[in-house]
Amino acid sequence: QVPLVESGGGSVQAGGSLRLSCEASGRILSSRVMKWFRQAPGKEREFVAGIRWSTLRTYYSDSVKGRFTISKGNYNTVYLQMNDLTQEDTAVYYCNGGSQWGLDQGPDWGQGTQVTVSS
Repeated sequence: QVPLVESGGGSVQAGGSLRLSCEASGRILSSRVMKWFRQAPGKEREFVAGIRWSTLRTYYSDSVKGRFTISKGNYNTVYLQMNDLTQEDTAVYYCNGGSQWGLDQGPDWGQGTQVTVSS
């Protein structure tokens, strides 16, 4: 497992933006698929966005498509740009790394970063 560290969470008003960062302890291999998940209070953890490291192909959940963008930073960093935030986006956001495309959760996790959106 590769330790991941998220940052960039915080409190923002509805309609605002945040950029989350996820830094891996080492180089992210080209075979990896990096993803973001989130978990709101009382709800199950859900997939948000993913990126295949080798091709930079991305995919998103319907709830964030058009508002969130996942991207590659340098060799060990992945970002999640979140625009036009709503209260429904309030959750702990987790970075995840694995080898499978799709909604599956990989073995690599960060500790999570809290995002709170107020009206």
